[in-house]
Amino acid sequence: MTIRKSIIQKNESLPAFTSFHQALMNWFSEAARDLPWRRTRDPYRIMVAEVMLQQTQVDRVLPKYEAFITHFPTLQALADASTAEVIRLWSGLGYNRRAVNLQRAAREIVERFDGVFPRDVAVLLTLPGIGPYTAGAIACFAFEQDVAFMDTNIRRVIRRALTDPAATVKDRDVLALAQAALPTGRSWMWNQALMELGSLICTADSPACWRCPLRDLCCDYAARRTSDEHLEATPVRKRIAERRERPFVGSNRYFRGRAVAALRALPPGTTLDLAKLGPQVRPDYTPEDEAWLVALLNGLERDGLVVWHGNGVRLPEE
Repeated sequence: MTIRKSIIQKNESLPAFTSFHQALMNWFSEAARDLPWRRTRDPYRIMVAEVMLQQTQVDRVLPKYEAFITHFPTLQALADASTAEVIRLWSGLGYNRRAVNLQRAAREIVERFDGVFPRDVAVLLTLPGIGPYTAGAIACFAFEQDVAFMDTNIRRVIRRALTDPAATVKDRDVLALAQAALPTGRSWMWNQALMELGSLICTADSPACWRCPLRDLCCDYAARRTSDEHLEATPVRKRIAERRERPFVGSNRYFRGRAVAALRALPPGTTLDLAKLGPQVRPDYTPEDEAWLVALLNGLERDGLVVWHGNGVRLPEE
């Protein structure tokens, strides 16, 4: 695969990929966290983990993942469950729409593929809630295919280690470089190692370069070291731009979460009318806010998180 010359510092200054493979995977063999989804090749369990890990820290996911798999041990069990039950078990993870899409994906696999998990990335992308990263992760981590994909950690490590710090690098170029760097037959370990390095060492704000296994091979580290030696006042690389969440409290997502939490706390099948739900969603709620609340609930209904029943709403039972 051809990588645009403007992305890579200079061909002669870029160490062979094999050096990266050896350094990173040796480190991973010693430093990798023992995570339950790394002990399985079950595509269902890997899909559950990857959906939970979207925008959620590993420490928060671990207990929820174990509880979810205990409650829904198979794809069929998740497909057969009531949606309300799935939403209730998702409590504490946020982004509740992920729970609904996860069940929709499970039901589609059961209905379209007779419960046999698709292996092809293009087919995985047709499932509800499965985007390029999750499709690639399932193909690689469940079926050990040589597939490149990017989450925030992989993107950051590839850009810092393998690209010119002075260049403007687009995501499609980083992905192409990640694909070129894949070690044939060992992509499971390579992609896991990239994610682990970005999570534990090559972090966004405070990278621990002094203990990074790629330090002596990293383009960014080399450029910054040269800058320090020449006492330049301006750092070589601007901080890598990464999406930052907008303030959560008071946001639409915040109020959506409070509405779902209020309904989640009720006995199964219980409907809550607007007059009682409103103050639980927003403490300063008044009858004049009903139109706002209805719009909020309509959005939740479109996402499959609530259903209207008379003048109130409840969690969907099917």
